[in-house]
Amino acid sequence: MRFDLTDLRLFLLVVEAGSITHGAAQANMTLPSASARLRGMEEVIGLPLLERGRRGVEPTPAGDAVAHHARIVLQQIEQMRGELGEFSKGLKSHIRLLANTAAMKEFLPEKLAIFLAGRPNVDIDLKERLSTEIVKAVAGGSADVGIITNAVDPGKLELRSFAIDRLVLVVARSSKWAGHRHIAFQDVAGQEFVGLSAGSPLQDYLGDHAARAGHPLSFRIRMRTFESICRMVAHGVGVGIVPETAAKRYRRSMTIHSIRLTDIWATRHLAICARRFDDLHPHARELVEHLSRVN
Repeated sequence: MRFDLTDLRLFLLVVEAGSITHGAAQANMTLPSASARLRGMEEVIGLPLLERGRRGVEPTPAGDAVAHHARIVLQQIEQMRGELGEFSKGLKSHIRLLANTAAMKEFLPEKLAIFLAGRPNVDIDLKERLSTEIVKAVAGGSADVGIITNAVDPGKLELRSFAIDRLVLVVARSSKWAGHRHIAFQDVAGQEFVGLSAGSPLQDYLGDHAARAGHPLSFRIRMRTFESICRMVAHGVGVGIVPETAAKRYRRSMTIHSIRLTDIWATRHLAICARRFDDLHPHARELVEHLSRVN
C-alpha cells in the first residue's frame, strides 16, 4: 500500500471536519480532486474508508485505523521538521494549536506575535474550538497543543497554567445596573442580549449555562467581535457578556460599564494541554514555554 503525505493529510482533515467539502477546502484542493484522492485510497486498500450520509461523512472501522496511523506518521514528520529546523534555516516547522474563544481573541495575539517574529521558520496553524473538542483533538493527535478551560475533563492530557479568564456583563452607562460591581447571571437572564455569531465556542458555552439555569438567551443581534458587542451595548441595544480583558479595553473609548458575574462558571482558568509536553517537537516545546510565562 502506498499513500503520500498529501493523501494522509487530506484524509485526516476530512475526518476531523466530517465533510469532504470542508476537508478539501482546508487542504486547498478542489472537491473533485479531493474526492478522486479518497477514492484512490479506498481502491488501494480494497475497503471503504468513509461512510457518506446526508450530514457528512464518518470513518468506517478501516477508516479509523487509517486515521490513527496517519496521525502517527504526520506527527513523526513534524517531529523531524522541528528537529532539523534547528539546523536548517530553510526548513519550515508547523505547530497545530487549538484554542477556545477567549484565549484566541484576548490572550494569544500578542504572545503569538512575539513568538513568531523571532522564529521565521515556524508556522502556526491556529483554530478556534470548544474546549471539549480541543481535548479530543489533542488526545487523538490531530493537534499538537491546545488551550482549554478548567470546566472540561482533560483526561490523560498534561496541563500547564496559562491565564485566568473572567467573564463580565457589559451594560450601557445609562443602564440601571451601571452602579453595580457584581451581579448574578439569573438577575439579568431575561434581558435582550448582544451576542457572538452563532457557532462561536464562547457563545455556545454561555448558551449551555443559560439553558441549564432555565433562562435561554434572547438576542437582538449577534456580532463577530467583542468590540462590536461593546459598541452595540454602548448604544443601548442590549447587554452582553465578554471577557473582562475586552471590557477593560473598550470602556476607555465607549460608554459602557462592566460588572463581574458572581457565577462560578464565569471565572475560568485556562490551561495549555498536550499529550506529553516532553514528546513535542522542539519548536512546539518552545511555544509551550513561551505561553506558560505569566501574562
